[in-house]
Order: sequence, then structure tokens, then C-alpha cells
Amino acid sequence: MGCNSIHWFRKGLRLHDNPALLESVQGVDTIRCVYIVDPWFAGTSSLAINRWGFLLQCLEDIDTNLRKLNSRLFVIRGQPADVFPRLFKEWNISRLSFEYDSEPFSKKRDAVIKKLATEAGVEVIVRISHTLYDMEVLIERNGGQPPLTYKHFQKLISQMGPVEMPVKMITSETMGRCTMPVLDDHGDRFGVPSLEELGFETEGLTSAVWPGGETEALARLERHLERKAWVANFERPGMNSKSLLASPTGLSPYLRFGCLSSRLFYFKLTELYKKVKKNSSPPLSLYGQLFWREFFYAAGTNNPKFDKMEGNPICVQIPWDRNPEALAKWAEGKTGFPWIDAIMTQLRQEGWIHHLARHAVACFLTRGDLWISWEEGMKVFEELLLDADWSVNAGNWMWLSCSSFFQQFFHCYCPVGFGRRTDPNGDYIRRYLPVLRGYPAKHIYDPWNAPEDVQRAANCVIGVDYPRPMVHHAEASRLNIERMKQIYQQLSCYRGLGLLASVPSNPSGSGGIMQYSAEETIPGCSNVADRNTLEGSLTAGKLFNPEEEMSGIGLQYQRQSMD
Repeated sequence: MGCNSIHWFRKGLRLHDNPALLESVQGVDTIRCVYIVDPWFAGTSSLAINRWGFLLQCLEDIDTNLRKLNSRLFVIRGQPADVFPRLFKEWNISRLSFEYDSEPFSKKRDAVIKKLATEAGVEVIVRISHTLYDMEVLIERNGGQPPLTYKHFQKLISQMGPVEMPVKMITSETMGRCTMPVLDDHGDRFGVPSLEELGFETEGLTSAVWPGGETEALARLERHLERKAWVANFERPGMNSKSLLASPTGLSPYLRFGCLSSRLFYFKLTELYKKVKKNSSPPLSLYGQLFWREFFYAAGTNNPKFDKMEGNPICVQIPWDRNPEALAKWAEGKTGFPWIDAIMTQLRQEGWIHHLARHAVACFLTRGDLWISWEEGMKVFEELLLDADWSVNAGNWMWLSCSSFFQQFFHCYCPVGFGRRTDPNGDYIRRYLPVLRGYPAKHIYDPWNAPEDVQRAANCVIGVDYPRPMVHHAEASRLNIERMKQIYQQLSCYRGLGLLASVPSNPSGSGGIMQYSAEETIPGCSNVADRNTLEGSLTAGKLFNPEEEMSGIGLQYQRQSMD
């Protein structure tokens, strides 16, 4: 009787640097690579067609690469807990391998599968390769708690030892004597499904801006590394009209789906930097885009409420408004602010937006203008954003809404000035909001202020062809800053923290980011939540010590773009 193995793909959709798969082929007669799709989930989930399309392209690419090894990808319909007991028996399996997933839901799911495998006498191989570090070891070194500031996280990883090298690619040589059985009816039984089979309407669907798959990911990595001058003089990327568009060197969706190994990216950057800089040690900022990802993974790994406000021990409890109509306008790009609407339109069409554009729309939805919970924005990003994953998405939304990690609530993005500084001519607006194409640059960011003759000449009358602004930004942001001030004052009372010590007394805005003094009054705003209203909703939250330096977080933008 031979030894037969299954490798279970989830994330980690690649043949390079896949240690679980590499180990699984050692000393066995056969291996089958499987991916499990739940057709019911596909038909009822909120994930947009762009995200499903990207995933299916990733699976098709894996299948194509496996064909070169005289094998195929086995796409199984069903749920893992139902599928595996059947496959263990049908294929006479003695070994199961998969990549470790650090997120709470995934750990719970994997514990169930491990138990089923043990009961069936199947050996289980689990290896870490989606992250640079072992999250459990990192947390253990921090006394059993996740690091909750980026500075402290950096200190911890500096003590973790070197990142493990990527393992070699799966090839016919690494396969050895192991074979991958394929039957003539494989395509009918185990082929990658189409979007139509999963219940999506594809008529009029345009070609993907971000093609999925490992092959595309590795090609993009090479183009990314061709920018030697950028690597040698590494600086945080600037934002301009060109950077707002999808780049052929962008990597973030490929890291999220595991088409590209974070370890391979890490060592390629290191190698190139040392070559250009004559073997000098690269700065931590070179890996900022990877380390921020690791930071949020660490923060969320043992917190199943990480994507919620209530019951989340690291999240400030804020009495956000419930306003489905306003939420829908924001999500559909109908706020009346062209900068915000163009960003949300690009997100819905392409599944990606620049990370500073994400900051702008997140601030607008939450503490900036609409005072709607970050959880609602997170759900929209989870639906539409190709690179959204549970930990990073929730972590970023808590941060940008000043619900955790970041406390400088007096910084507020202006939905007119920020865009105007970034793209003064308004080309980005015209690309995604063609209804405003006729507006001159002077008025394209605030078309409601354009004279009537200018509006008519542009064939776009505000309030008729394009909506009026849904809020008065200056008034709404001042009101919301006062709300945040009261919340933080209440937290100071409870926690004994000097949370307002960093609020500037005479702030001055720059770069499209508006600042207001914490002492500034807001005439005529009688609906600011009072202390009694706020008191009952604060006690479930926890805030971090502001004296622990937060300079690596927030508007300092040490995160480097994977865009």
C-alpha cells in the first residue's frame, strides 16, 4: 500500500516558497493539490465579482503550473469538514499538509480538520509561510500579549532573529518519485469553476486591471525590483495623479492571496539593497509594507473580536451614528464630493485604491464627516478590495477612525483640499466621474461653487446631474472633532491618561489635512454628545498609553506602499 498525500491550498496560492507542500511530497507515492470552494458561500457571500474573479484566476494559474508537472489542481465543492473525511477514504490518504493561517476563524477551522485527520490516522503537516514571523512566538516573547504600537512591534522583531529563507520552488526535481494522479474526466469533476457557475452575471464585465496568479505576481516582483534607484534611496512613496492609478508593479493583492511569498519579497529587497548600497545593512523602513502587515496580523491573531467594536478589548467604544442612507451614498460614490466619489468608484470598478486614498474615504465616513462606524466601512472594503484581509482591513479601519492604535483625532482629511493638492488638474476625477469631465480644474473638486454658467457649459448642473454635497464639511468635521475630544476626555477620566496633551493649541493645516484646536468652540452645535451619553459606552474599551511613542503610526506614514 502506497503513501498518499493531499496539500490543501487556501492562501499561499503558489508553488514557490511553499514549505508545507514541499515537505508533503517527500517520501510519498502520490500527492493531490486541492482547493475547496463552497458553492453556497459563493452564491450568498458579499464578496464582489472582482474578488472572486481574482481568486479564480489564481486557481487557474496554479492549475496551469501543475500541468507542467503532469498534474492538475483538484477543485472540490463543499465544506472542509465534510470534504476531507470522504477524500481520506477515497484516495487512501496518509498525509495532509497546509500553510498555517494565524487568523482566529482559520485557527478554529484548522483545529477541526486536524482532529478529523488524526481520527482517520492521517499525518498533518502545517508550516508558516504567509507571514515573516511566527505570530505565537512573537506574542509569547511579549509576555503573552500582542504588541499594540508599531514601535514596540519593531523592537520585538529585532529580537526575533533573522527571517527564514524561502524554500525552493516545486519542480519535477523536487517532486522526486512522487506522482500526481489525474483522470480523463478531471476537468468535469475537479476543474476550476467559472464566475457563471458560481452565479455571477458577467455580461459587460471588463477585463481585470489586476490579473490573478503566481505567474503574474512573480513578473510584477521583477518589475518592482527593476526600480533600483527607488530601492537604493528608499523613501515613502509620494502621492500624485499617476500613483492614484493601478501600477504594473503593484503587489498587495498578490501578497494577500499568497500568490507572492512575503519571504521571497523580503529577501529580494534585501539582496538588491545590499548590491546597490555595497553590502550596507538595509533600514527597517525598506520592509515597512511587510512589517505593517505583520503588525496587524499579530494584533488580531488571538482576538476573535478584532473586527468588531463591541467586546474588542483594544477598541475605543464610540457611539457612532446609524445612517444607512448616508452609508449607501458613501459606498456608491454619491456623496457630492468628487474626490471621495472618484475613489469609491475606482474601488468598485477595479478592486483597488491607493493607500492614502483609503485614508481619505475612511476618515470621511467615520470621524471626519459622516460619523458612521468603522465596521461599516470595513465591510465595504471586505466586499470590494482585492487586498483586503481580515486582520489588516480591521486594523487599518480602527486606526483611521481613531478607535485604536492612533489618537490624533484633530487631524482630519479635507475632501476637497487633499485631492486638489494631489492632482491639481483633476484628471483622476475626470477618469472615474466622466459626468464632471467638462469642469475646469478650478472647480472640479468643489463644483457646487462653480457659477451657473460654468455648470451649464460643463453639461453638469449640481443637484441635477451630480449630487450636492451631502454634508457641510467644515461644520461636520468641527462637530466630530468635538465629539472625539469628549470621548477622549472621558477616557482620560477613566484611565488617568493625559490623552489630550498632544492636541495643538494653535494648529495649522497642511497638505489637505485639516487641524482644529481642541479648545476651539463650535457655535450652534447643540447636538454634540454630552458626557452622560458617552459615559456608558466607553467602559468596554481600552486605550493605549499615549506616552509610548506613536511616531511610527498615523500621519507619519512610515508604512510603505505595496500599491
